[in-house]
Amino acid sequence: MARLDRLSEVREVVQLGAVLGREFAYEMLRLLTTIDDAALQARLAQLVAAELLYQRGRPPRARYVFKHALIQDAAYGSMLKSTRQRAHQQIGQLFTQHFAEIVETQPEVVAHHYTEAGLTAQAILYWQRAGQRAVERSANVEAIAHFTKGLELLKILPDTPERAQQELVLQITLSVPLRVTKGFAAPEVEKAYTRARELCQQVGETPQLFPVLWGLWELYFVRAELQMAYELGEQLLTLAQHQQDPTLLLQSHHAEWTTLMYLGELAAARAHTAQGGALYNLQEHRSRAFLCCGHDPGVCCQSNEALALWFLGYPDQARKKSFDTLTLARELDHPFSLAFALGFAAWIHQYHRAGQATQEGAEATITLCREQVVSVLVGVGDYPAGLGVGSTGTRRRGDCADTPGLGHLPGDRGRDMAAVLSRPAG
Repeated sequence: MARLDRLSEVREVVQLGAVLGREFAYEMLRLLTTIDDAALQARLAQLVAAELLYQRGRPPRARYVFKHALIQDAAYGSMLKSTRQRAHQQIGQLFTQHFAEIVETQPEVVAHHYTEAGLTAQAILYWQRAGQRAVERSANVEAIAHFTKGLELLKILPDTPERAQQELVLQITLSVPLRVTKGFAAPEVEKAYTRARELCQQVGETPQLFPVLWGLWELYFVRAELQMAYELGEQLLTLAQHQQDPTLLLQSHHAEWTTLMYLGELAAARAHTAQGGALYNLQEHRSRAFLCCGHDPGVCCQSNEALALWFLGYPDQARKKSFDTLTLARELDHPFSLAFALGFAAWIHQYHRAGQATQEGAEATITLCREQVVSVLVGVGDYPAGLGVGSTGTRRRGDCADTPGLGHLPGDRGRDMAAVLSRPAG
């Protein structure tokens, strides 16, 4: 503060730079101040000479970095609150008017400035955009932080139908990265969907009811409460048929084939994979579906169909379907979906007693999951990885504890599928 006080002539420049951030561009600073170019460059040069800032490049393309975060904090704290708020508001507006690329690629920066400016409604909009963009990049921890910030700001706004609708959207979108990082039935996920269902009842008839029911279906499915999961799947299918939306129909079949697989109803599950496969379109569903389930429904459809084919007694078809699934997952370039496909492929390898292929596929799954913070799928790779290392080829069909790929299933799910495996093939 003492050093800044001795440089009173450049106080405005360093303060505006502190509002912009630890690093800022000359171009943006020039738009914020009425100081002419020559005077502005001279004052910035004075700050660089005083070793308060580092300079990279030359104006008008120069960038400046505070030598230490404490210098930025001191400059920022020396401003009146009202002056800071006006500066943040001006910066947010400059981004939206002149820097479209930054608004598109870094909406969290715009959200931050509108938050500090006290423009809550605009800030929430950009926190939501930032969260959604993070989800699409599989930056799940960042997405949770952005959505949570938006929800915290919503509490400031008056209780209106519009606020309820906005909170509903945020709760649903927040659940996607929570499911991936915490687990599909984690308390945080349950809290988000419970609140979302309350909001659906408050708002009335709303298209958001489908993803909320989907989230509840996942909760019951992962908890192995399969009858409740099946009933929710039926509700999803009825709702999708009523709305005649192909994407919703695909997702309702998604719930049905998954639940029926673990209930041991393999023929019925395969019928739903057939209907889902007919509805799936790579270009149409590669981004929209991630919002609902966190992974691509086409990958899930083919993975489950491969398992059903194996259990029904068609091992060659199962291997081919598994190979096709991996091809699709790699084309999508979506880490969670690829991890999903790799894990299922490792199980197929294990069923064929291909120990080395099982271990390689499982380890690839584990590595990818840990790199992308997809903790919910690490176990999908851990189980076949262990089997790949210790496979002896002596496991018995129909024994749940010793059936490859089923020992990870909780409670009745493992017993149901083990019973299926004890039936004659086909």
